[in-house]
Amino acid sequence: MKNIFRTKPIESLLEEASGKESLQKVLGSFELTMLGIGAIIGTGIFVLTGLAAANYFGPALVISFILAGLACGFAALCYAEIAAMVPVAGSAYTYGYAALGEFWAWIIGWDLILEYAFAVGTVAIGWSGYFNNILMDLGINLPKAITKAPFEGGVVNLPAVLILLVITAILIVGVKESATANNVIVGIKLAVIILFIILGVGHVNPANWHPFMPYGWKGVFSGASIIFFAYIGFDAVSTAAEEVKNPQKDLPRGIIASLIICTVLYIVVSAILTGMVPYLKFKETAAPVAFALQQVGITWGSALVAVGAICGLTSVLLVMMFGQTRVLFAMSRDGLLPKVFGHVDSKFHTPLRSTLLVGIVTMIIAGFTPIAVVSELTNIGTLAAFVIVSASVIVLRKREPDRPRTFKVPFSPVTPILSMAACIFLIINLQGVTLIRFAVWLVFGLVLYFVYGYKNSAINEE
Repeated sequence: MKNIFRTKPIESLLEEASGKESLQKVLGSFELTMLGIGAIIGTGIFVLTGLAAANYFGPALVISFILAGLACGFAALCYAEIAAMVPVAGSAYTYGYAALGEFWAWIIGWDLILEYAFAVGTVAIGWSGYFNNILMDLGINLPKAITKAPFEGGVVNLPAVLILLVITAILIVGVKESATANNVIVGIKLAVIILFIILGVGHVNPANWHPFMPYGWKGVFSGASIIFFAYIGFDAVSTAAEEVKNPQKDLPRGIIASLIICTVLYIVVSAILTGMVPYLKFKETAAPVAFALQQVGITWGSALVAVGAICGLTSVLLVMMFGQTRVLFAMSRDGLLPKVFGHVDSKFHTPLRSTLLVGIVTMIIAGFTPIAVVSELTNIGTLAAFVIVSASVIVLRKREPDRPRTFKVPFSPVTPILSMAACIFLIINLQGVTLIRFAVWLVFGLVLYFVYGYKNSAINEE
């Protein structure tokens, strides 16, 4: 069983990325940055800010965003180095395969499947919340049976299912078309966020920031672990590595630029949001930004923000589902999952079968699962992926010190170690039930690996 730690040479990975079942190289640094912003800005501002402020940290939401941003900053540097060096689909799964071996690659690939599936589910549920708000403003009230999951008193969250159907169709058509659609809706989203800042800053009441830390430091740390969900977009950027025209330069730029832009926006918006409305009121809504404007009487602004949020969350869905399909595609191409999902369609030049599977699974999650459950499961998968990527940087620096690196993590191995420590700290501060669910998912994945993946791995043929 020692062969479970066999690594896949970087040369083999690069050869696959230019072979028969490779993906089209059509993306540049601008598209990558927009993909990152498209994935990062959305759920954190438009959905989770209210949920987290009300239940975990109150106005100290700002501190939690800073803590989560620091952890992501360390991880982003690690991603930038290794993504530029190994520009192949699969993100942390592929990097783990090259550095740590097949067993760890499987674990992190299985984690990424969990991460993206539940990320898409969370965002689709939030999208449904804003969509229903818009309809209510127009005097249309959909029955609870088709807007809530069974655990919330409904039958199915139909709007969440339908938007995922549309996203699946867009991704099947092609990556260039998907990137163009993302650029447009990200532009709308950024305009709406700037509008909210302009409208909201004049209605900030400093009294709403007291008590600033009602749940203490424990609440801040727990909140950081949950709000961490808002930062996972640059991981989705790295899944597009195989489709980048000049990955050595464009990937580091896209990853780091998108993280910096989004961190600044998160801090500003969260401060204004909790200053406009007492944090406990956010328990009443799944659409906190529009709700805050409603509370101060700016109803037209609320409607506009709701439309912008719909666009923003749509871009998050697009990029997250894109990332999910590429991880599944990479694992299937390597034989660890059925190879039928590692096929590139000759007409659309996209992994059509992987996209269809991801679309069906995420529709089920979004339609029948409560938002609090799916968001926390996403976070733990992401944090585990960041740990693996950071460790991979250290191992590859030691094993292949002479391999060309167009971007290097500063102060290595200190920075990768800080990245791992920060992510492990955030994992520890997640809810106990989340850790249990994650453990169950891992056990199921290990059974699948030893029953199927190990025997069918493409390395056996090589």
